[in-house]
Amino acid sequence: MKKILLIILIVFGLIILAGGAGIFYITRGLEEGAKLSINPVDLTQLADGSYNGQYESGRFSNALTLTVSNHQITDIEVTQTVKFEKPEVTQELINAVMAKQNTDVDVVSGATVTSKAYLKAMENALSQ
Repeated sequence: MKKILLIILIVFGLIILAGGAGIFYITRGLEEGAKLSINPVDLTQLADGSYNGQYESGRFSNALTLTVSNHQITDIEVTQTVKFEKPEVTQELINAVMAKQNTDVDVVSGATVTSKAYLKAMENALSQ
């Protein structure tokens, strides 16, 4: 009986440790990302070409390439995605940036930190 109780306690302890590790992984970078400020960019100062940008913070790491032609963003290609990303969120954000031609857009509701991570990568690319 004591062995069964010990095994149950060990299994329960392992479940708690695994749950704690999962919560730690999922929340890494959330606080920093929520406080991240995004600055608008000045496309009039950019030459035509491709600009690479990235942002890294916990699980919110990404990279992308923006193409600029005639002082307009003509293409945004994601080259490294945020973990657990929803493609529709990324596309909604890209559409907003393309429509406004700037990083000064609203974040996607329910994906604030993911949105800010992509916007910061865009800002980093265009602010070189």
